[in-house]
Amino acid sequence: MNKPKILVLGAGYGGIMTTVNLQKMLGRDDAQITLVNKHNYHYQTTWLHENAAGTLHHDNTRIPIDEVINKNKVNFIVDTVKEIKHEDKTVVLEGGDTLTYDYLVVGLGFEPATFGIPGIKEHAFSITSINAARKIKAHIEYMFATYSASKEKRDELLTFIVGGAGFTGIEFLGELANRVPELCKEYDVPREKVRIICVEAGPGALPGFDPELVEYAVNLLERKGVEFKIGTAIKEVQEDGVVLSKGEDMEEVKSGTIVWSAGVQGSPVCEAADIGAMRGRVKVNADMRAPGHDDIFVVGDCALIINEEIDRPYPPTAQIAMQQGVIVAKNIKALINGENTKTFKPDIKGTVASLGEGEAIGLVFGRKYFGGTASFLKKMIDNRYLFLLGGIGLVLKKGKLKFF
Repeated sequence: MNKPKILVLGAGYGGIMTTVNLQKMLGRDDAQITLVNKHNYHYQTTWLHENAAGTLHHDNTRIPIDEVINKNKVNFIVDTVKEIKHEDKTVVLEGGDTLTYDYLVVGLGFEPATFGIPGIKEHAFSITSINAARKIKAHIEYMFATYSASKEKRDELLTFIVGGAGFTGIEFLGELANRVPELCKEYDVPREKVRIICVEAGPGALPGFDPELVEYAVNLLERKGVEFKIGTAIKEVQEDGVVLSKGEDMEEVKSGTIVWSAGVQGSPVCEAADIGAMRGRVKVNADMRAPGHDDIFVVGDCALIINEEIDRPYPPTAQIAMQQGVIVAKNIKALINGENTKTFKPDIKGTVASLGEGEAIGLVFGRKYFGGTASFLKKMIDNRYLFLLGGIGLVLKKGKLKFF
């Protein structure tokens, strides 16, 4: 009897947790597991804002995949997925190979959602990957160096605009505000010359989060020098700045650095696969399978799950993607054994947003946390993920062990 072929696309939180759990649940003779990822490492998306600001080296954020998979059970291929052909159960890779599958797990991640705003793709940075974060870090340092070395001190070189006051935007602002004094000292720049501006089209920062926690975060960031333009939309991103709109009032702000963090959508490969995706996300069935495709599971940013209590989608968080990876592995094992699959329901234990070293806000098990206590919890959550992925050895190697 031929072993069923399980093909996992993408080693983000959902894909890597599916793979790690599959290798625990299945023996070598039970299935042939293949993981495809465009890099030879998995990276923690929730740490990228630190890499982008330059407060954490990118090597701390990436984890070699060979260190967390069992190569006797998992065939790992470094390549980029080009196309999913569900009609003949194949996946085409950019390197030229075509892979077949009996069960497919799609976890191809996200790309920025620009909402049709002109100039974002051409002139704005996005915190989407290790390489993107390194580029932002290098660019920020280049702006300081250029300003310091120039006879003509152009203010826009030290004006940093962040589009979006969601989690990514707020966390990046916290790290950037912490880094600025260090950069000012290094490049002999007066702190008052630096502007950090957050532009948010909605009525407030961190939409949907507890108002008291949001107020704490905004007040803290303002004390660190962050300017908030709430209820203000970016209408256009230009090479040398942005055009803003608040009501009928228009404003141009010159800037050499625009970081866009106001939304994401699923992978375009998922969108093109004809498995029911809208903006790259598939509204999955209760057991995480794509509607009408009993052999295809979707996880992470490519999966859309409705929170029935509020009739809105759950945000595509790392916490949810990790839980999806566990249930998908169990469901694939169940299908192989001829058993019924299980329903996935997110178990939201809490949410914590960092605000720079030693500062955070959080709502965990219904209780609010501020400052150093919340920061401690954030590091514990990060370390727990590393433990689930690779055990205590990975925690000791990559974990955040400085708690205070």
